[in-house]
Amino acid sequence: MIIQRDLYLKRLISRIGNGMIKVITGVRRCGKSFLLFELFYHYLLEHGTPADHIITLALDDIENEAYRDPHALYAYLKERIQSSSAHYFVFLDEIQLAISKEELKQSDTDVALYGVFNGLLRRRNVDVYVTGSNSKLLATDVLTTFRGRGDQIHVLPLSFSEYFPAAGLSKPDAWTAYLQYGGLPHILSLNSDEQKMQYLTTLNQEIYFKDIQERYGVTNLDGMEELMRVIASSVGSLSNPQRISNTFASAGMKGISLPTIQAYLSYLKDAGLISEAERYDVKGRKYISTPVKYYYTDTGLRNALLGFRQFEQTHLMENVIYNELRYRGFSVDVGVVPVRVMENGKRVTKRLEIDFVANQGSRRYYLQSAYAIPDMEKMNQEQASLIHVSDSFKKIIITGDHAPLWRNEQGVTIMSIYDFLLNPDSLDL
Repeated sequence: MIIQRDLYLKRLISRIGNGMIKVITGVRRCGKSFLLFELFYHYLLEHGTPADHIITLALDDIENEAYRDPHALYAYLKERIQSSSAHYFVFLDEIQLAISKEELKQSDTDVALYGVFNGLLRRRNVDVYVTGSNSKLLATDVLTTFRGRGDQIHVLPLSFSEYFPAAGLSKPDAWTAYLQYGGLPHILSLNSDEQKMQYLTTLNQEIYFKDIQERYGVTNLDGMEELMRVIASSVGSLSNPQRISNTFASAGMKGISLPTIQAYLSYLKDAGLISEAERYDVKGRKYISTPVKYYYTDTGLRNALLGFRQFEQTHLMENVIYNELRYRGFSVDVGVVPVRVMENGKRVTKRLEIDFVANQGSRRYYLQSAYAIPDMEKMNQEQASLIHVSDSFKKIIITGDHAPLWRNEQGVTIMSIYDFLLNPDSLDL
C-alpha cells in the first residue's frame, strides 16, 4: 500500500542542496523510513538522478552493523562517491545507532559522527538525509551532534487527509476508525479490531516504554505508565505537574515525587509521544506559565494506554485538531481572553478559553473544537471567547457533523471536521 505524504515530500525536496544535514525525526513506526527510502527515493529517480548516485544504508539491518562505526561508515561512503562533480544523495536510516550511548548521554561530548558528515558536506556535491527515532535522537541531539548544520524535519503519524484515501471507508467510518486507532501507517494493513488493538498495545509496552527506559535509565516503569494514563485520561484538560502529583497521591500511588513527574513529562515530550500547549493571554500578549494542556501524538496510542475503554469523541476530536495544526506547520497555544462582567452586582474578571491559537509567521487563527452545536445556547457558549477578541484574525468553530461551511453575524466561521481536515486551504475558506 502506497500512502502519499506530499507535504513531507515537498519539505524534503525544498531542502535539496541547502548544505545542511537533513534529519528526519518522529516516533517509531510513523513512516520516516518509507518517506525517505520509497517516496523521496522514487522522486529522485523520476527526476533524473541515477540510481547509483543514491546511496542508501539502513543501520538497523544486521548486515550493515559494521557501518555503525563512524570510521567504517565514512570509508564506505567515500568509496561509493566516485565523482567530485556529479551530485550524490546519501540516505542513512536509524542514524542514532552510529552514535555511542556515552555520546548520546553527554551533551558536551565530541560526537565522532560529526566528522563523517563534515567530510561529506565539504565535497559540496553530496546531500545527506538521515532518520532517527525521537526517543533515541532528540532535537537537542541534532543541535549537539551536527553543530548547527542539522536541518530537522519532524514527521507525525498520518494526518486524516493522508489516512482517508487509503482507508477504503466512508468518511464517517474512516473518521471513527481514525479516532479509535490513530494514524500509524501499519494500522491500515491490519484487518481486525483485535489486531489493531494488539499492535498499538505492543508498541507502547515493547518499544516506546523500553526506548525511554534505555535512554533515561527509568526504573519505575509502573509510575511512568501510570503517568501516561493520567495524561491520556485528561487530554484537552488543563493540567500541570502539581495537579498530576495530587492525582497520584489521591490514588494512593507512592514513590512518584513532583520532581520525578516533571522529569517523566520531559522524557515523554522529548520522545515525541506527547506535546504541550501553553496558555497565551490574547489581550495581554503574554504567556501564562501554568497550567498547560497535553495532547497525544497519536490517538490510537492514547487509547491503547487506556485499554480502549475511554472513547470520548469530544476530547479525541480536539486532539486531532491540535495534531493537524502541528502537521500544517503551526505553533499552537491555548488562548485566554480576560473579560470584565457583572456578577452579583460587582464587576469581576473572567477568563474565557479559546481551544487553539495557531500561529505561522504573520498568520494567526483562533479555533474552537465543538463536537456538536444543537442550539443557540451552545453556539453562544462556543463563540463567547472568540467574539471578545478585538483583532482581525480569523475565528473558526470546527464541528463534528457534516454541516456546510457558513459564517454567522459575529463574523465567526463554522465548518465541519471533514472540511477542516480534508482541505489543505480550509483555514482560509
